[in-house]
Amino acid sequence: MRVTQSMLSNNMLRNLSDSYANMGKYQEQLSTGKKISRPSQDPVVAMKGINYRSQVSEVEQFQRNIGEVHNWMDNSDAALDKTTEAMQRVRELTVQASNDTYDEGQRENIAKEIRQLKEHIGSIANTEVNDKFIFNGSNTTEAPFDMDDLEGSGPPGNDPVNIEVSAGVKLQTNVTPGNVFNQELFEDLENFASALEGDTNQGELDDFIEKFDGHIGNIVNERADLGARMNRVELIEDRLESQKVSATKMMSENEDADIEKVITNLKTQESVHRAAMGVGARIIQPTLMDFLR
Repeated sequence: MRVTQSMLSNNMLRNLSDSYANMGKYQEQLSTGKKISRPSQDPVVAMKGINYRSQVSEVEQFQRNIGEVHNWMDNSDAALDKTTEAMQRVRELTVQASNDTYDEGQRENIAKEIRQLKEHIGSIANTEVNDKFIFNGSNTTEAPFDMDDLEGSGPPGNDPVNIEVSAGVKLQTNVTPGNVFNQELFEDLENFASALEGDTNQGELDDFIEKFDGHIGNIVNERADLGARMNRVELIEDRLESQKVSATKMMSENEDADIEKVITNLKTQESVHRAAMGVGARIIQPTLMDFLR
């Protein structure tokens, strides 16, 4: 085959063009830090990147859900703690009132404090967090109790509020309000206050100690159940963090450019490009006048 000047020139231009393209690719990898900038450059890397990115996004969404779960549970636990304190004060007053040495005026004063504690517990039952009533089941927009008629209020919603905290795993975030804040509790408090204001003997007052012990036991049991779920949330939270680290690492290994390798390739390509330019200069340089001389 006869090799012409035109063929040599075209080959040189094609090689220079390829060299420029390779240098452009390495420069783009250095500037973006990514192996590819378009799916067409490597469909396999692009497809894996989409999957890993989806996995990371999913884990981040579950972590945001965990934050909401913490908000519910922490506030519920704090509310139950304050309710327990109030009920322990009720029990303390009940034991005091059972003492026959207390006169009528002292019992009336205890009755006033009991009613204040009842109002306090009622306000705890209507705890609102982030514009949501946390002790009314899934009906978070309405207060479970009427503060003007605690004994006459309807039972609070007891249906669970479930939030997905992991793939296919939903966790109940609320307590069962009816086990703690119920009409029986408020009726017992009101009946005890009324008994203190009336002519009630010591034996009848002693009966309230057992009733209030029962209510305190209900609160403790509900809080224990909540605590167990809080421990599980922490385990799930640790697992999600591990999943996020793993997915982010896989995504980085799939997409991120190996900077040392890219710089080496770029320097090598620059040497090749300079050699191609030198060869091209020698091929194109001879003219008719150079030949005739």
